[in-house]
Amino acid sequence: MVKKNARPGSLRYQLLSKMLLILFLILLLIGSIQFVVLKDFLYQTEIEKLRGKLMTFPVEAFEDGSEPAENGPPNFLVLDNLSISIIETDGSYHSLLKDESLASPQLSTQELEDVRSDLRENRQIEPLITEDMNGQEQILVFRPADRTPALSEEPRVIQMGLSTAPLSRILWRQWLIFMGLSAVAVAAGVLIYFSVINRTLRPLSTIVQSVKNIDASNMKGRIPEEQGQVEVDSLSASFNDMLERLERSFDQEREAKEKMRQFVADASHELRTPITSIHGYLEILLRGAAKKPDQLATSLESMYGETNRIIKLVEELLLLAKLDRQPELPLERVDLSRLIMSMQTQLSVLAGNRNVRLSIEKDLYGYINPDKIKQVILNLFQNAVQHTHPDEGEILVSLCRESSRLHLSVTDNGTGIEESKLPHIFERFYKADISRSHRYGGAGLGLSITKSIILAHHGEVSVNSTRYEGATFHVYLPIR
Repeated sequence: MVKKNARPGSLRYQLLSKMLLILFLILLLIGSIQFVVLKDFLYQTEIEKLRGKLMTFPVEAFEDGSEPAENGPPNFLVLDNLSISIIETDGSYHSLLKDESLASPQLSTQELEDVRSDLRENRQIEPLITEDMNGQEQILVFRPADRTPALSEEPRVIQMGLSTAPLSRILWRQWLIFMGLSAVAVAAGVLIYFSVINRTLRPLSTIVQSVKNIDASNMKGRIPEEQGQVEVDSLSASFNDMLERLERSFDQEREAKEKMRQFVADASHELRTPITSIHGYLEILLRGAAKKPDQLATSLESMYGETNRIIKLVEELLLLAKLDRQPELPLERVDLSRLIMSMQTQLSVLAGNRNVRLSIEKDLYGYINPDKIKQVILNLFQNAVQHTHPDEGEILVSLCRESSRLHLSVTDNGTGIEESKLPHIFERFYKADISRSHRYGGAGLGLSITKSIILAHHGEVSVNSTRYEGATFHVYLPIR
């Protein structure tokens, strides 16, 4: 279980290795600080004890410069790990211990001069740590050997040394104990690591399992966002947002494919109908109708109409393709009021006996493409003509300013649009009233072209309608 979950490269393995490294460095730092502090404490303690022993040393016995007695020093001076010597005025050393278990270290000329200088000026002599001739480290403390030293001579000095070996053993024993306890603590930490880390990383495991169940065919799954860890919850929320965007993208892709399939089918159907008609008329002509003037004229006229229908359909398809490929249009500042008024005669011809009214505010300028906006107006007006009564129909074209945009609307009192068909009214080849579309030769592309043109102007187009109560198409164009 440990090998499986903590293999190199896994998050558990990385957390474990980094945790152990950090813990090792922390323990090493603590141990080093402890070693230094304890060493300083032990050394200072022993120095104070050594100074106390040196202060009780009977200096009177050696004030005349005599050697130690044959029977050796007093009993209180017979101590292990100690060295006691007198440094004479000429720098020679005389041991004061009969059985010298520890050799007295000899100071360098400069060190001895520093000690005597402190004595002459009544300063406290700093202890020294040095090695004797046997290579054993000692702590050295000093005091004057004479109560009244001769002014003409260098003062004699009593040097007492203490071996640091026992202190070193204490320090290293303490260090080994600390490191042993640290090793036990690390081992215990490793043993309980996996149970703790598994509980800590359980939310990530939940994310992994949730992601495994999500693919292109199933984008509905989501990751729980309330798992008790702020970072993981934030990650889950971000991942769910990404899944929602992916789901929308897949839905849009499927919708685009469906629209393309429907578009190809509708375009094929729209082209097939006039081509079939032309083919039929050609068969009639080949069967002898070409020799009959009245049938020839009828067939040619019908073929001409179907040909125009094909040309119009192809031109509309090319326009849509161009708008899809290059949605930006060259725009210029144009008086839209004057543009619509200039189309009044053309609109009246298209309307026939229908009543046409214009409600146009003057001097409304906008950045537009005049030709394309004319096409929008004609498309909307032609749509109103197709859905209103030839004699009782009424069509209103209005233009006004609303805040920072122009509002163009075309209203009719025709048959209206069913509510269920309103969301599809701007789709390509969509025909809300198939019978009227066939009667007027429409292919269901006019409103799609209108929407594409308005979007190229960075505008909006919408429709409001109630069945049998007419419809109003709204076009909003930005002024700037």
